[in-house]
Amino acid sequence: MAVVACNDEDVKLLARLMRAEAEGDGRLGMLMVGNVGVNRVIANCLDFQGLRSIRQMVFQSPGGFEAIQKGYFYQRARDIDIGLARQVIRGWRYHPATNSLWFFKPAGDCPAQWFNQWNAGRYKSHCFYAPSQNECPRVY
Repeated sequence: MAVVACNDEDVKLLARLMRAEAEGDGRLGMLMVGNVGVNRVIANCLDFQGLRSIRQMVFQSPGGFEAIQKGYFYQRARDIDIGLARQVIRGWRYHPATNSLWFFKPAGDCPAQWFNQWNAGRYKSHCFYAPSQNECPRVY
């Protein structure tokens, strides 16, 4: 059962985003990016109020993903990427992205805070940041 409403095109869109943002971090890194995306659709808080669909989340501006500005994002979704997207849409969560709404790739260590959000952990090249449960209860 999906935790966010979606159709086949939404699944492919999320799959392309996950690949473009984190292919270098492998399947688990891509799954974590997918967690962040799904969390943004669910959250309805902070920078993500009013997002109701995967499409709105992917193309959110300002505050969206850098990958959509690069040609790599616009390649066809591969079957493996679609399968990974389906996992996160079904609610599978992976630490440290479990409740995260943000991630970024720093040049060095992960800062303890990023835009006033606490670091939830690092996976390979990306640091993940989660809001408090009081700020965004729907992602918990």
